[in-house]
Amino acid sequence: MAASLGPKIIEILKHKLSYGAKIIQFGSQDKIFRKNFSIKEGEKLLQAFQCYLYTTAGAIAGLLFVSSERVAFCSHRSIKTYSTTGKLLKFQYKVSIPLGKINGVNERLNMKRPSNKYVELATVDDFNFWFMGFINFKKTLRCLHQATNVGCLSNS
Repeated sequence: MAASLGPKIIEILKHKLSYGAKIIQFGSQDKIFRKNFSIKEGEKLLQAFQCYLYTTAGAIAGLLFVSSERVAFCSHRSIKTYSTTGKLLKFQYKVSIPLGKINGVNERLNMKRPSNKYVELATVDDFNFWFMGFINFKKTLRCLHQATNVGCLSNS
């Protein structure tokens, strides 16, 4: 079992060092958020979390941003793929979901490995996004619940 844990720890450390280098390069999580997404006037970054976005092609490491206007994800590294003409394309994988389009934030468990927890973010147009690998799962879940319930609380 220890042999299977070794590569995971090395991978986690690589991502942490990469993230630390980005923070040093840009100065803060807020600057990384502003660099990668068009910010609305008055929009404020509430929290940023290192995690993985699960896709059909596998998990993508990156940052999950929770702002006063949206939940957004940006991959740490460029994704490489080929166009239909065979040309190599590189791009950052980004997702931006306005808070008003989020239908629910749910905690999910991996049935085979109950210690692996996922955050399922469901949108009003029936898309589901799966985030995993959080350092502090409960803090992330609480932040997402608070951000998506702000509209409900302010209308009361």
